Amino acid sequence: MAWELILWLFSFVVVISLVALTAYQLICLSDLEFDYINPYDTSSRINAVVIPEFVVQGTLCTIFLLTWHWFPFLMMAPVTYYHFKLFTSGRHLIDVTEVFRQLNGEKKYRMIKLGFYFCLFLIVIYRLVMTAIVVLIDEDDHPLDSGSF
Repeated sequence: MAWELILWLFSFVVVISLVALTAYQLICLSDLEFDYINPYDTSSRINAVVIPEFVVQGTLCTIFLLTWHWFPFLMMAPVTYYHFKLFTSGRHLIDVTEVFRQLNGEKKYRMIKLGFYFCLFLIVIYRLVMTAIVVLIDEDDHPLDSGSF
């Protein structure tokens, strides 16, 4: 049962990193909209974190599949597939010359993704707390199993 607690702790850290990466991308786009940063810097900053975000999200989805946690896996599978399709079609990076034309769409896309990651965050928090409680209760039921004292 301790491995499940480790899984949910790992998932907690990963989902926080996904929320942070998406929020960072959204902040970069907002800075571009208010003319605090130029299009080249915005594109290079966002493009630098897109691939790591896809890899981390895909890895978490695979871990849920391998550990037979079906609800989180089925929740994340469509997003993972969408990221895979974006990557294979070459539409995952922001083009410097088109960034102003795509600004509203990119912001909406990242807001939806941020909402999705927040929902996933709530599920992971719930499962982490429930697993920790079960582990602590189970540990209290069997004190000194070794019998050495």
